[in-house]
Amino acid sequence: MGHIRAKANRYNFAVAFFVALGSFTYGFNSAIIGSVIGLPSFFSYFDFKATSAYGGHFIGASNGLYAGAGRLGCWTVFWLLDTLGRKRAIQVITALCILSAVIQAASVHIAMFLVGRFLNGIGVGFMNCTIPTYISEISPPAQRGRIVGSHGFIICAAYGAAGWAGFGIYYETNPAIQWRLLCALQIVAPMLLLIGSPWIPESPRWLINNNHDQKGLEVLEKLHANSDDPEHVGAKEEFVQIQTQLALERGSPSPNMFQLIFDRRYRKRMFYGFYLQAMCQSTGVLVIANYMVLELNNLGVTGSMPLLLLAVYNSWAAILNYVNALLIDRIGRIRIITIGITGCIFCLSIVTALNSHYGTAGNPNKAGQAVAVLFMFLFVTFYGFGIDVSSYVYCSEIFPTHIRSKGVGWSVSGLFLMTTIYTTAAGPAFNTIGWRFYLVFIIVTSLMLPFVVFYFPETKGLSLEEVGALFGDELAMDVTHLSEKEREELDANIAKTTDLTHFDLEKARHGAKTGSPTWNTSGTDIEHVEKVAGGHMQ
Repeated sequence: MGHIRAKANRYNFAVAFFVALGSFTYGFNSAIIGSVIGLPSFFSYFDFKATSAYGGHFIGASNGLYAGAGRLGCWTVFWLLDTLGRKRAIQVITALCILSAVIQAASVHIAMFLVGRFLNGIGVGFMNCTIPTYISEISPPAQRGRIVGSHGFIICAAYGAAGWAGFGIYYETNPAIQWRLLCALQIVAPMLLLIGSPWIPESPRWLINNNHDQKGLEVLEKLHANSDDPEHVGAKEEFVQIQTQLALERGSPSPNMFQLIFDRRYRKRMFYGFYLQAMCQSTGVLVIANYMVLELNNLGVTGSMPLLLLAVYNSWAAILNYVNALLIDRIGRIRIITIGITGCIFCLSIVTALNSHYGTAGNPNKAGQAVAVLFMFLFVTFYGFGIDVSSYVYCSEIFPTHIRSKGVGWSVSGLFLMTTIYTTAAGPAFNTIGWRFYLVFIIVTSLMLPFVVFYFPETKGLSLEEVGALFGDELAMDVTHLSEKEREELDANIAKTTDLTHFDLEKARHGAKTGSPTWNTSGTDIEHVEKVAGGHMQ
């Protein structure tokens, strides 16, 4: 029979890319403020200047409020995901994102705009946890990095779309339309997702965990149906592994998010997820993107050109994110993140040095300013290639199913926490210490990276259930590390079982004709699992 593993089909990819409209919502809504503050009509309507003390505090407050609300969304989204299910939660979140965009576009006072921005932050905080969680739960192990990577890729594509929207609207002559239309465009992606959401499947892992086993099996078979496996053995094998693992975990208590931080079984994963997201944001990527228009003005780039460069910058990042998604299952999560962070540190160091010499308006050295812009693009090249996709993939796969929504929420809150700190400080900081603010990002990431390199386990190639063995979990069924004979025996037993919702794993494991191959991995040799996964850096 040979090794039959679940494979994603076109339907699986289509579902993942469709729900990534939620990823687009997060990316577009996060980046649009960078284009809005590049429009003079926005500041003139609310009667202040971007370069004034009030303007700097407003920009910092707007970004900080948005990121703080995002963190609040991350800490509470698990209730929606676990209570309503992944699909229904997506529908509720899209409605909130639409409402918040309407409030921003209709703002008649700066306080109204900030309220809309706050609600939008909660919505995208929900969204940025929900989408990678959902996609990871519908993806087969061998292709999970690539499929979950669509989340990061679409986020960057949305950054690019926000940049191009800002560039195009710059030429709108009616100032009343300019910034309002930009804010209103935030409605498009969540509206499309809401309209199409009735046709997406519920997460099979959520269904099985909530005693809808047959529905869960049907979803898996539909997602992973392919001509090489007409009997759906790969999908059935995945179903049995999910079912037996959840049965093992079902007796475990379900602590709340903050109890998980101190629970000895999960605290390492909670720390790793939060730490990774915090480190990625400590590169300064969102600060650079949100303040790029103003920074380019300081480098002597004026008119519509800064908005054009911002659009190209984010579009280039999206292309590199796609490359990241294609390579992550081959290179491994930790190695590609290390390459990305190292490159970002180097490029930002050059940008900082050049800004210290040429980053003042009116400086005649155009060559120095051009090189600074070049290294800003090289910075996002490394970030897109190694970090954006990889961080979401890693955080979505290190938690067991019954706490995944809480674990991902806590992890992504690290992103929003650091974004709150950096973007709130950025406005006043750039107005007072200028380029020296970049030193914070260089120093912090340089100190954080070694811990990731030496201590974070590699997870490539493992099922979500098998990743737990890297953190000391008991595994009900380890499929990846079976011998060829054991795998064929398991596949044969699954293929001839008509009702998998009552599959007898013990009988299959100890069949009279096959001896007793060891498929249960309680007491799994963790070093063996790491070796097969690729080790830390192999």
